[in-house]
Amino acid sequence: MLLELAVAAVVLADVHGPLAHDGPAADADPDVQGRRRDVDLDARTDDGADVPEVVTCAPDGIVCAGSVAQTAAFGELLINATSGVSSLDALAAADRGDIEGKVMIDLSNPLDFSSGMPPTLAFCNTESLGERIQAAYPGAKVVKALNTVSVAVMVAPDALPDETDLLVAGNDPDAKRFVIDEVLKGWLGWRRVIDLGDISNARGTEMYLPLWVRLFGITQTPLLNIKVVSAS
Repeated sequence: MLLELAVAAVVLADVHGPLAHDGPAADADPDVQGRRRDVDLDARTDDGADVPEVVTCAPDGIVCAGSVAQTAAFGELLINATSGVSSLDALAAADRGDIEGKVMIDLSNPLDFSSGMPPTLAFCNTESLGERIQAAYPGAKVVKALNTVSVAVMVAPDALPDETDLLVAGNDPDAKRFVIDEVLKGWLGWRRVIDLGDISNARGTEMYLPLWVRLFGITQTPLLNIKVVSAS
């Protein structure tokens, strides 16, 4: 059960895209406060350098910050929330043995801001970040999820006036079942989750990001998501 897990989020300081919008929402939302688990956050500088090997904890001891290596070693469930174009470099700072064999939720997107806004995808169509991470760590159980919504919606799906859909992909059925049942539904409160299949389907969810950015530009709010309606 998630209640018994230590959650490690490997985080860079230069995160862009849906994850970057309204980041403090998780701290401001009392409902999210009540759903917290022990969390260790990696802290890195803007140039990608690790902070010193010091673990800093909040007064309540629930949330701590350390290096990538410390974070990966601490976590039983890993969350890759790094800037997608730098994810593999960031993860390489951890010991391989602290990543292999664990469930990793990959919520990052390979957004390239080098030419300004709107961003493009650094790679797509025939590959995805989710696939690259899975290939780099074949023993890890990578589940692509939460990369199509902002933090504000990610942690509080009821912030939207209607139920919407979350999309997941991954090779390991048990890992996906755990992420869907324990994390997405049990912890975060998502009711509608669509399993797209294996990790190659991360191509589709990552390629949704250019549309998300444009919807954000029109609506001027990160409180948005999609709902899939079919005839069957």
